[in-house]
Amino acid sequence: MAETTKLTRKEKKALKERMKHLRSGKLEKRYARMGYLFMIPWFIGAGVFLAYPLISSFWYALNNIRITPLGRVFTFVGQGNFTQILIQDPDFLVQLVDYLTSTILSTPIIVVFALLIAMMLNMRIKGKGFFRLIFFLPVIIVSGPILKMLTAEGAGSISAIDVQSLTAAIGSVLPSMLAKPISDVFSNMITTLWYSGVQILIFLSGLQKIDKSMYEAAKIDGGSGWECFWKITLPNLKSMILLNTIYTIVFISSNSQNPIIVLIQNSMFSGTKEKGYGYASAMAWLYSVVVLLLVGLFALLLTTRKDQYEKQVKRNKKLKKKEARNLKRIERRNSRNAKRIEKQRAKGKITTHTTSRSDY
Repeated sequence: MAETTKLTRKEKKALKERMKHLRSGKLEKRYARMGYLFMIPWFIGAGVFLAYPLISSFWYALNNIRITPLGRVFTFVGQGNFTQILIQDPDFLVQLVDYLTSTILSTPIIVVFALLIAMMLNMRIKGKGFFRLIFFLPVIIVSGPILKMLTAEGAGSISAIDVQSLTAAIGSVLPSMLAKPISDVFSNMITTLWYSGVQILIFLSGLQKIDKSMYEAAKIDGGSGWECFWKITLPNLKSMILLNTIYTIVFISSNSQNPIIVLIQNSMFSGTKEKGYGYASAMAWLYSVVVLLLVGLFALLLTTRKDQYEKQVKRNKKLKKKEARNLKRIERRNSRNAKRIEKQRAKGKITTHTTSRSDY
């Protein structure tokens, strides 16, 4: 008769844990499949509306495109469009330098202004929703042709500031390459601050997520409002500051008022043989590379090192996981050795007897 093996408590517990692990593994695979299923529309949209236009525009940049009654005629020129832009087109390089200088100057102004307004709107004041609407309203209204009309009427500058005298004063101290963008920032100060509506909302959401008990504990310990700002508010808004900085750079770079965007549009619809869709595509690719480098520069400046406490916590977690793995290995080794000994005892190779010092 076959002997029926009875499971011990440890073996039953190990079997239950194994079955639980298998079930959890199946659930994780099912969740992963569902996640990929929900991501399929995004992949399709990214392929149709992002990857295909990028590949097409890069192919356009390598060709000289002519529009004829029979359709588009492509003439492969390789890097000819890029060489022509960098060597023979002085307007693009001048506008690019002005763009870099003005963006580097205006981005911190917009982010700091948005942070200050968000902190004021986060206070306990009457009509808080009305003030939030006022600061966000320019984002909805001032766009496209309306912004062009307001800029043409001089609504984008501060009338109390004499822009010409300010430009002359800055030009007497700084070179013209830096004086012009700085004076443009002052002349378009109102327009620049109109771009801060979305950033204010992002900062507001970040401020509302900060635990108020942290401020209460700091005040009990004698911390002032200035210290609370530098020790609590600003560290908790680091990710929001980086997000708003990147958003501001992208918004300024893709704005219709940007002179480089206007230059690319004029080159696209130019009727000359040298310019056209290919020339404009090459110009757009060069401009995109510069924008990506600028975003990377600001991200590198704002990305701070991780806290030492966080590093220590992660190191301790890794050590605990390593110790748990070692314990599991030892338990598996001991269980294998115990099974081997039991098999040898069943075969009669090992006899159990008590030994004493006299046996030796």
